[in-house]
Amino acid sequence: MRHRLSTGLAVALAALAALLSPLAAAGGDDATSVRVYKSPTCGCCTKWIEHLEANGFAVTATDVPDVDPVKQMNGVPAHLASCHTALVDGYVIEGHVPAADIRRLLATKPKVAGLAVPGMPMGSPGMEGPRSDRYDVVAFGAEGGTETFATHGP
Repeated sequence: MRHRLSTGLAVALAALAALLSPLAAAGGDDATSVRVYKSPTCGCCTKWIEHLEANGFAVTATDVPDVDPVKQMNGVPAHLASCHTALVDGYVIEGHVPAADIRRLLATKPKVAGLAVPGMPMGSPGMEGPRSDRYDVVAFGAEGGTETFATHGP
């Protein structure tokens, strides 16, 4: 049991180091640089990254065995969780947020922690398929408050 706890702690510390290193190097000056933390086996995360790159973002993807510690360290509320977490210019982006909404966030700089698309709604970037569902992009704050930032779909 002690070995498992040590391994878990090592993974958490490695994730924290990975989070802090790019933030220090970037200095927050490059609003188009996005760091994405995802599972190495998630295809929809890869498609979302392709969506961002097609819309002018420079993406660095980091595969991690468990994205939950990244979410927790960046204040993503559990009810807003999705399959990947990204950091851009001091904001947290959770899930399949459209590039246009990230651009609007960066242009307006509201006092929020970030944006989230909870779950994995069909029709969101990276989740294209035979149908498109209506979904909200939610702005969330450091103290748990949320508000609708944008609505997409039919």
